[in-house]
Amino acid sequence: MKIAKNQAVQIHYTLKNDAGEVLDSSDGAEPLAYLQGHGNLISGLEAALEGKRAGDKLNVSIAPADGYGVHDASLVQEVPRSAFKGIDDIQEGMQFRAESNQGPRMVTVTKVTEATITVDGNHPLADQTLHFAVEVVDVRAATEEELSHGHVHGPGGHHHH
Repeated sequence: MKIAKNQAVQIHYTLKNDAGEVLDSSDGAEPLAYLQGHGNLISGLEAALEGKRAGDKLNVSIAPADGYGVHDASLVQEVPRSAFKGIDDIQEGMQFRAESNQGPRMVTVTKVTEATITVDGNHPLADQTLHFAVEVVDVRAATEEELSHGHVHGPGGHHHH
């Protein structure tokens, strides 16, 4: 069975940056399960996997536009420290969930002063070319429930409690 829209897919992957550093990997863990064509993965990786079968291995490099986007300076904001009331110890690198015009977004603290905190709403991997080594483990038709929920259930997928 080939990977196509509405297929439940399991992959093992290793993600490296341009310097060859491993940023993320499923090595030693369950394969990642996702639903093809539902935005569960970045678009460049989903496109590269289209048409592949279980057992296929591929190496793919994904440009920022098809990965986590290009850096958007408008997503970097300096906010008064009072916006973080109740949080005394704020360090660079901390991540917070913030409400934005586009809905909830993760922001990373990039600078801390006495009066202000600078946060960056860009994905930490924005502007980076992503290098994936992928092995397709399994491809099957998704269930009606998975399609209605928009994600895979069971091993490597989403668990409802």
